[in-house]
Amino acid sequence: MTNIVTVVIPAYNASEYLAETITSVLQQTFANFEIIVVDDGSKDNTMDIVHSFSQQDSRVKLISQKNQGVSVARNTGIKNAQGEFIAFLDADDVWLPQKLALHVQHLSDNPSLGMSFGRVEFMNSDGRLTGQRSNPRLKDITPQHLYQENPAVTPSNAVIRRRVLEQIGGFDLDLSGFADVELFLRVSCKGCQVEGLDEVLVLYRTSTGGMSSQLHRMEEEWNCLNRKVQYYAPEIVKKHYNQAKAMLLRYLARRALRLSISTKVGVNYMNRALLSEWTLILREPRRTLLTMIAVYGKYLMPKLKGSNS
Repeated sequence: MTNIVTVVIPAYNASEYLAETITSVLQQTFANFEIIVVDDGSKDNTMDIVHSFSQQDSRVKLISQKNQGVSVARNTGIKNAQGEFIAFLDADDVWLPQKLALHVQHLSDNPSLGMSFGRVEFMNSDGRLTGQRSNPRLKDITPQHLYQENPAVTPSNAVIRRRVLEQIGGFDLDLSGFADVELFLRVSCKGCQVEGLDEVLVLYRTSTGGMSSQLHRMEEEWNCLNRKVQYYAPEIVKKHYNQAKAMLLRYLARRALRLSISTKVGVNYMNRALLSEWTLILREPRRTLLTMIAVYGKYLMPKLKGSNS
């Protein structure tokens, strides 16, 4: 039987969470899939974990390569995929049981749909749910929207037709943390529809060790992403650069707050966001004002306490 879905899991020293991640795929209500774990030169027992699963379930396959980075690992999975649809899953995230069934139905019912995604719920590094959920645009998504903000949040949320990936190419090797954003944007620029499902389907693990905690590096990589987009979609950059930059800086301000980094860092990002595009307050008042209150409030509170003592 042809595998309808190929699940690509890039793994580098992923032993801490990998078993839980693979188990969440094997527990899907939709069973017609293959799992390709691409071991990217791990030095821990990642390969042993995958071998253990593959001995119990033939749908689990292992590809080993020297360490070349997450984008190369994902592209290796794409090249070896047999499925009509390709789903990406990071080695520390978890899927809810109905994820694949809903995406396959969504894509099958909509021939013009190139990519399907759902909502995300965030969890701590130890797997405790935070109660925070993504609230992205789900319908009528244009390249402009994908340039300004990633509605899928994480590669673990995306299911894409293989023929679309064959047309646009894989992940850009110059990018890592924003490689998914750039790929999703190319899907849309190709004229393929991108649409979300109004249901939480992914548990996204946040940690202080990942790229999402390296705020300065994230901004540098976004600048690299911007140069890529300038090449094939210059009008989008020309019209929406300030707005996109402001939304990135607002996000970094929130991340600095959540990671308990120096309050001055969060204030700096928020100040720069408003300088880039102050109308963000008018366009997205709730998210912007709540971020401002949290960031500026945390910065000012110790000073106010000190002046009252």
